[in-house]
Amino acid sequence: MGRFRRFKPSLPTLGQVRDRSFLLAVCGVIVAVVYRYCWLDARDPFKCDALVNKGHWLDAPRLPLTKREFQIWEPPGCMLHEYKLKDLASCFEHKRVVFIGDSTVRQVYWATARKLDSSAAEDEKLVAEKHTDLNFTRNGVTAEFIWDPFLNSSRLQHELIAYRDNPVATPQGDGKQRQSAALILIGAGLWFARHISTNPVKRFKDSIDDIVPYMNSPSHSHLSADQSFLGDRPTSNFLLFAPVQAPAYDLLSPARAETITPDKINLMNDYLQQLSAFQGVDVLWSYSLMIYKRRAAYEESGMHVVDSVANRRADIIFNLRCNADAARPHGPGYPFDRTCCSNYGRPGWIQWLGLLSGLVALPTATWLASRAHKRYRSLPSPKVLRAMLVIALAICLCFYADRTQIFNKVPKQFVLKHFAAMCGSVFLLGIISIRRSTTRYSTTPSTVADQPFLSRDQTDEWKGWMQFFILIYHYTGGSKILWIYEIVRVLVASYLFMTGFGHTIYFYKKNDYSLKRVASVLVRLNLLSCALPYMMRTDYMFYYFAPLVSFWFVVIYLTMAIYHNKNDNLAFLLGKILASAATVTTINLTPGILEILFWILRYTCRIKWNLDEWRFRVALDGYIVYFGMIVAILFTNLAERGKLRSAIPEQWFRLGRILTILASVIVIPGWWDLTRRSPDKFDYNWWQPWISFLPIVSFVVLRNSHRILRNYYSTVYAWLGGCSLETFTLQFHIWLAGDTKGLLALGLFNRRGVYHDGRLIDFLIITPIFLWVSWCVAKAIDVLTKWIVNGPEKDLPPLNGRLRKDSDDTPLSKSHPDVVRMSGEPRIGRRKILSALWKDRLEFRLGVLLVGMWFLNVVRSPSTGPN
Repeated sequence: MGRFRRFKPSLPTLGQVRDRSFLLAVCGVIVAVVYRYCWLDARDPFKCDALVNKGHWLDAPRLPLTKREFQIWEPPGCMLHEYKLKDLASCFEHKRVVFIGDSTVRQVYWATARKLDSSAAEDEKLVAEKHTDLNFTRNGVTAEFIWDPFLNSSRLQHELIAYRDNPVATPQGDGKQRQSAALILIGAGLWFARHISTNPVKRFKDSIDDIVPYMNSPSHSHLSADQSFLGDRPTSNFLLFAPVQAPAYDLLSPARAETITPDKINLMNDYLQQLSAFQGVDVLWSYSLMIYKRRAAYEESGMHVVDSVANRRADIIFNLRCNADAARPHGPGYPFDRTCCSNYGRPGWIQWLGLLSGLVALPTATWLASRAHKRYRSLPSPKVLRAMLVIALAICLCFYADRTQIFNKVPKQFVLKHFAAMCGSVFLLGIISIRRSTTRYSTTPSTVADQPFLSRDQTDEWKGWMQFFILIYHYTGGSKILWIYEIVRVLVASYLFMTGFGHTIYFYKKNDYSLKRVASVLVRLNLLSCALPYMMRTDYMFYYFAPLVSFWFVVIYLTMAIYHNKNDNLAFLLGKILASAATVTTINLTPGILEILFWILRYTCRIKWNLDEWRFRVALDGYIVYFGMIVAILFTNLAERGKLRSAIPEQWFRLGRILTILASVIVIPGWWDLTRRSPDKFDYNWWQPWISFLPIVSFVVLRNSHRILRNYYSTVYAWLGGCSLETFTLQFHIWLAGDTKGLLALGLFNRRGVYHDGRLIDFLIITPIFLWVSWCVAKAIDVLTKWIVNGPEKDLPPLNGRLRKDSDDTPLSKSHPDVVRMSGEPRIGRRKILSALWKDRLEFRLGVLLVGMWFLNVVRSPSTGPN
């Protein structure tokens, strides 16, 4: 027995336990969400019923009422899109929207008119007679109001007949026969209670019974059916009922209070409820929920609602009618924030290819390579395949989270105390994780060695806490608050400052301007943001930070590479930087130059980018990168090369250091006071390029002003800084939702009054998963970048052949003698030649990637959206 030792399996490491725990959590969440979608929400997969029958206000009203209340109405599991003129013109071009009934429906009509033209609608409202028909047309959209409080007019009958005979939405004027309105809203009841003394409820029922047969005709498409949201057939016209509006009884005048009683209103609505339950009549019960126990929702008369409530009522019917059209192949495209009564459309072939690759092909290839790698030598190494699999699974998660109805999407709401609580929690995490930096720059023990100016730990920490703030900013909807917006603009500028500083230091010290260096940076920056648009139907510019940093890296590279043999001449180098700034500014602001470039990209690669948005992004931080470059050059000459240090007396140098620190202490509050003078974002954006360097350079000076400040850093912040690019990009789809317009939700915790409708529980579950996925993707991208830039690690089997040199003057046949065959030898297969080129030629690998992206752009279907 002594000859044999019992085998003891090694225990998993802490990292393996962490990864497996998170993987189980992700699988558990997905299973729970799929169960909710397939079983609990099976009767309402597109959230139409939720939009019609349910919902609540997120912004609880306070008295006295301000314009900020009654703005955010949340149907369960979806986001109510606020329709504006452009949206309405796209949905109702050359069509009519008809409102029929009493003054409560007239309010929805005026809300529609305000969406078409606010000032003109208000002017017409002042002069319009109360009890008359109304008409308002803008941009081909016609809104009509038919005054019919008893629902017995001839115009109502004509609209119902046209609706029955023309079930499909068509432009008006296509034929001699009057076309049906694309959307009809009918609502009445208050006048029955107010002016009919004998059997008002029966008279109301009789009027409704005359309308119901038109809603039960074969042409009527009930909202509970899903045929309107599948396929590419034209959208059906909609005929909807508004419930009888219950007034604020304590606000009614004595005469009205005597006749308009709760008993009458309740009986009328009870009848509508029966028709809705047993005959499929579409009644907008969410209208009643909007004012239920909401005294502040009424005007002083107690009969009518305030304009903000009427606006959301109009949005409900537009979301019902138009969201399905927006999801079609020729719809408006991203952002896909119309998540109520919409199914996002069918996946294109590129999406199916991505899903099959991520869920079938790559898992199979990874398993085969890990089990029998020698047998499948044509496959990349298991390490590379695992990296591909991680990235592919993350992209598939983005697709299912933000391009299907499986996950819920809810609107954002900015609450200052929530914003402050999240910032405070992150601050405490940073404080308790402070550790001493482990030096990477000296063989001296870390307890003695001093960290250099803007060390790696320090810049990672800087990127990390800024990323935390930006994530909170996006999650809470802080962009509506001017002072938060200004801080975020400075944080984005800080990233670009570090871009200028870091790359300039590298080029200045290493003098490395090789293709390998350029490729490693650009591939690392753009791998994720180039892959996501094909699956998410967005475009490259949507993930604006990667394009912006890539652009500035190319500018830095060209600036430093041109006449780089003269970079030791400080005056010449500073002159190059100034010339670069002038050139970039001229190209960006001169009309015609970028237009030609974007035109070429559009007609050669089918790339459709927003030129105005790009100009805005470049101009907004147009000079901070150059400040980073100048600081890098001055620091190198001052601290390391000693050129400037030797020319300055020691006492003057110390005095200058003290004065710089004092100036930095003064500049930051001075900048804050200056920005308080900006009345809006547009004014601050004008100042941003000229003043953003003030707080940034001041922070850098203070952060490095003392040995203790340089040598300690927050490990939590530095950890997030290491995957900040991935968190910035992935947050768009697996933390936020609707392309950043809303929040991702599980839909498992929706009881009102508990954790703010389950939002806190969703946040506590989704946030750690999002951060872990981002970290895994960052590691995978590092592996894949090295594989693309450096080539495969494994060697191909040697074959006989004649020597030939590659681009680095290395005999190619030493590693791959099969590339060129000698006379009389068997012909070498193309597959082996391509394999050799893939391994040895960086240009070939990059060319394959670029050609592949070009091919996907050219052959993509129209539904794929711009890229």
